[in-house]
Amino acid sequence: MTVLARECCDQSSATYRPQCRDRVTRAAQVGTDLPRQDGKIAIVTGGAKGIGYYTAKHLAKLGMHVIIAGNNETDGNEAVTRIQRDTMNKKVEFLFCDLASMKSIRSCVQNFKAKNLDLHLLVNNAGVMFFPEERTEDGFEVHFGVNYLGHFLLTNLLLDTLRKSGTSDFNARVVTVSSATHFNGQVNFEDLQSSHMYSAHGAYSKSKLALVLFSYYLQHLLSLEGSYVTSNAVDPGVVNTDLYKHVWGPGRFVKWMTGWLFLKSAEEGAATTIYSSISPDLEGIGGCYLYNGTRTKSADLSYNLELQKKLWTETCKMATLPTSS
Repeated sequence: MTVLARECCDQSSATYRPQCRDRVTRAAQVGTDLPRQDGKIAIVTGGAKGIGYYTAKHLAKLGMHVIIAGNNETDGNEAVTRIQRDTMNKKVEFLFCDLASMKSIRSCVQNFKAKNLDLHLLVNNAGVMFFPEERTEDGFEVHFGVNYLGHFLLTNLLLDTLRKSGTSDFNARVVTVSSATHFNGQVNFEDLQSSHMYSAHGAYSKSKLALVLFSYYLQHLLSLEGSYVTSNAVDPGVVNTDLYKHVWGPGRFVKWMTGWLFLKSAEEGAATTIYSSISPDLEGIGGCYLYNGTRTKSADLSYNLELQKKLWTETCKMATLPTSS
């Protein structure tokens, strides 16, 4: 398989390769035409609730060994119990990981590697939304720190295991959950932590744009080195989950009144993540942005290779990682 066939789009011109367009066209249908995943191992961040829970549950239903990574041990263990019961799959477990703490992330990876397991799938799903201005344990703005930086560090620390687990017949995958709000995001390198004129919506949008930039540049690096690992970003749509708990005023009232009618359920929202995680349509294909199971165009800004590279380099410094990882 050539390096070019492994990238979904030519990011330098933001155009799409026909072979990818043809292979990723149908809408994601949960449970439809998805193969068994026996013997495969996945980590799903934020897998105790919402989209992450239904993602973890469906992967377990298909026979995967699923590790739910989260920061609430009670919720995590309850989710494990429910999924084991409903899927009859005992290979579901919880691993503590607080994405707001680089120390916790490193500890999580150390604990995972102590199990001597392969890793065929990493789903970067967890996140916070519309928080009031707040800082992580390491001093980063909470949306940037949890949604983006935490997943950036986690992914990089697990890349060696992903590389060893992927093969020419079955690539390991990194699936990163972004959002349509990334279209409104901006990356200001003079104020990555949103210290001036803080806006919760602006900070959230920035973190989601950063995730798309990260996902694309990760694929760029993986393609250059010829690794059997792919990286894609997904948009679950507007989903009725607990992420809206920090929305107040008229927005909260409207969500309460109409959410059941206009918003996707968490299970429906998980469909594209599941599809991107295991569909044969995406075998060996990376650098895509998917919505409703269909490859679509992300924000023009997200295809800027120089911007991707600059953000990657700056983030490596924040996470104390070598820039070549």
